[in-house]
Amino acid sequence: MSAKIAFIGSGNMASALIYGLLNDGYDANDLIASDPSPERRETLAGSGIHTTDDNQQAISQAKVVILSVKPQIMESLCNDIKAAVAQSGPLIISIAAGVSETSLQTWLGEDTAIVRTMPNTPAMLQSGATVLHANANVSEDQRDQAESIMRAVGITRWLDKESQIDAATALSGSGPAYYFQMMEAMEQAGIAMGLTDDTAHLLTLQTALGAARMAMESQETPAELRARVTSPGGTTEAAISHMQNSKLPEIIAEAMHKARDRSIELSKPKG
Repeated sequence: MSAKIAFIGSGNMASALIYGLLNDGYDANDLIASDPSPERRETLAGSGIHTTDDNQQAISQAKVVILSVKPQIMESLCNDIKAAVAQSGPLIISIAAGVSETSLQTWLGEDTAIVRTMPNTPAMLQSGATVLHANANVSEDQRDQAESIMRAVGITRWLDKESQIDAATALSGSGPAYYFQMMEAMEQAGIAMGLTDDTAHLLTLQTALGAARMAMESQETPAELRARVTSPGGTTEAAISHMQNSKLPEIIAEAMHKARDRSIELSKPKG
């Protein structure tokens, strides 16, 4: 690999990306992480990558810079690294939620090549889903670099419009929590019906895993899969009918719209 990759910030998502890249065959010598925490630097140094507490030093060596700090400190970080970015001209990949490309260009310079991404938490298990959007300054080679990096932790999907990131945030970004909520409810219902805690827990997890694998490995839509396992007059039909009569599909859609609207609100410039 010819491009060196610098991580500014090394929290959970950045660490997942680093280990995903190493597992994907990237040379540890081509990765550098900058973080003010000695403990995090020490942990990452154990993987063989370079570490530093100097953002400018990290950027000076890199062709790709991944911004993985909290959204509320992104502006001050960009002000700190603006000169270094202007000098080396790297591709900037942001994994910060709610920070628009317009804001990043304002803080880093209008000519900056920026790819904004929205990964989700299963990326920490290399099972993530990440959407990407590139601004007009990003070349085809840089698009390929960004996709290759994010693919190290799961599937990727390019979006035509940056505004679609808000919809993707509502679906895949926040989505794992929706499934956790469903799993929690199923587990508690099983316990209430007389199953032991351990049995209800194990059955819930294995059922969720099995259903996800069936959906991933089938050519059928979720609606078709649901219909195929819902026998007329059977137990599943009784449950599904109750869910539909209780307007569960509408509740889920309304909840996702709430998440999307909040994502839009968080992306608006402050002040």
